[in-house]
Amino acid sequence: LGEYSMVAALVFEIVATFLFMVVILGATGKGAPAAMAGLAIGLALVVIHLVGINVTGVSVNPARSVGPALFVGGTAIAQLWLFIVAPIVGAVTAGLLFKTGTLDAAE
Repeated sequence: LGEYSMVAALVFEIVATFLFMVVILGATGKGAPAAMAGLAIGLALVVIHLVGINVTGVSVNPARSVGPALFVGGTAIAQLWLFIVAPIVGAVTAGLLFKTGTLDAAE
């Protein structure tokens, strides 16, 4: 995590995953132009990586974090919980906000 604390990393990963899921759910929702979904999702992921690469290395996907952590070991294993829990919290929050209608792709 370099110069950033675990709290900063946790907050960043939750927010980044939340924003990524909002883009995914919005771009693939009813009324969204299907032809643009891939572009919107890809650009969102690029921006998230550009912003967060120096903070956490950017996970936003627990599966992407497990392999490298197991390979590197040590501190990476000790921090792995963060890269599993934070994306789940961010994604579930976005999903619930879409499910309840608080966020809606049609708006």
